[in-house]
Amino acid sequence: MDTKELLKKVRKIEIKTRRLSDHIFGGEYHSTFKGRGMTFSEVRSYQFGDDVRNIDWNVTARYNEPFIKVFEEERELTMMLMVDVSGSELFGTTDQFKKDIITEISATLAFSAMQNNDKIGLILFSDQIELYIPPKKGRFHVLRIIRELIEFQPKNKNTDINGALKFMSSVSKKKVIAFVLSDFMSDKYEHALKIAANKHDITGIRIYDEKEESIPNIGFVQMEDAETGELMLVNTKSKTVRNQYAKHYLDRVNYYQTVFTKSGAGVISSRIDESYVKKLLGYFKRRG
Repeated sequence: MDTKELLKKVRKIEIKTRRLSDHIFGGEYHSTFKGRGMTFSEVRSYQFGDDVRNIDWNVTARYNEPFIKVFEEERELTMMLMVDVSGSELFGTTDQFKKDIITEISATLAFSAMQNNDKIGLILFSDQIELYIPPKKGRFHVLRIIRELIEFQPKNKNTDINGALKFMSSVSKKKVIAFVLSDFMSDKYEHALKIAANKHDITGIRIYDEKEESIPNIGFVQMEDAETGELMLVNTKSKTVRNQYAKHYLDRVNYYQTVFTKSGAGVISSRIDESYVKKLLGYFKRRG
């Protein structure tokens, strides 16, 4: 992809997702993810309706009229986007791949965090850490993240969510708001998730295509594993084969939902042809 085409894509995503974050998600994000507490801001004259518990008695005595302490939320939050860039994300039977939806959601979340003056970091992972961008603030930083999400070419195609969670825990010394965006066709990450969720605010966002849920009965078909590259001839006429595939897929989905819920992390699932806007908004409102 040449520079001109890349910039055009980045701009297109910025326009779409920034509109969403400005008009829909900014306020919801702010109310869902609170800061570390309230810090003293100033003293002002007492007004009718103010909480009498916040009266500053020293200043009140000095000026012989009531004054009140004003507090403001101490935000300074950090969002970490953990994005699966394994081979299975390059799948889609509509006009978009799973990767495209993941990029849009990531950009929307990043602009929502930027609007609230929070830092944003990025971890791209396959079965290794492909790229780590430390958290920073600002529009140019967010645009760099979007650029990487669009054009980054991973070295590996397999998935290791366990390793990604361990890495995030090791680089995040303070509490972060972490979003893990993946199809979660992986397992054996329960322990790492439990440790990470104990310190950080974690949400899994599962993006999937409905055609992945089952194999149609269309005879012998040559299939390629998107992550291993292995080619195999599959007899889709076999009910046993179709049932085994469906069970394998369902086992992974159930594992994701069970393990995330059990660890206290949030779960969102969105099909690529569904409105992720509604899914995110619903999640924020339930948590807010």
